[in-house]
Amino acid sequence: MARRSNIAAIEKATGRSFEDWLAYFRSIDAETLSHKEIAERIVQAGLASGWWAQAVTVAYEQHIGRRIPGQKSDGTFQLSLTKTVGGTMDEVLEQWSRLMEGRSEIGGIPVSHGPETSRTEKWRYWRCRLGDGTHVNVHIYQKTPDKAGLGIGHENLPSEAQIEHWRSIWKEMLTTL
Repeated sequence: MARRSNIAAIEKATGRSFEDWLAYFRSIDAETLSHKEIAERIVQAGLASGWWAQAVTVAYEQHIGRRIPGQKSDGTFQLSLTKTVGGTMDEVLEQWSRLMEGRSEIGGIPVSHGPETSRTEKWRYWRCRLGDGTHVNVHIYQKTPDKAGLGIGHENLPSEAQIEHWRSIWKEMLTTL
């Protein structure tokens, strides 16, 4: 079953009830379509933009039991956490980089690639890959003149159980910022 909070956001953003969406999915025989095909049909029909088409498709796939919350269409899982931190984007990236400096492993898993940092006008990024095939992506953006938002995304997790395992590790790290 899709998360109720996601359904409310989808209904508000698209102006359609979830029941209306389910009727639409029945009308296009969506159970026989791939994730990509469903999202494309939504966009082509002008019912939602690309991002919201993806969100509606995920909610539908959860509704029919094709995936569970946190699961991607390839069967892997991902988690994300956010924290507001005092400072500029550059200062927060520096804090995060110092926290992670010299680590050869995270949560007992060796770092296999990186870390790497990059910058755009509006974002700062820190990324690495772990020896278990998972990827860690940290993105930082300026929320207010004196506060930045830091988000951690951990992707390619092999099971739902790994979400809570890694969530506790990342939460612990975020408490030090």
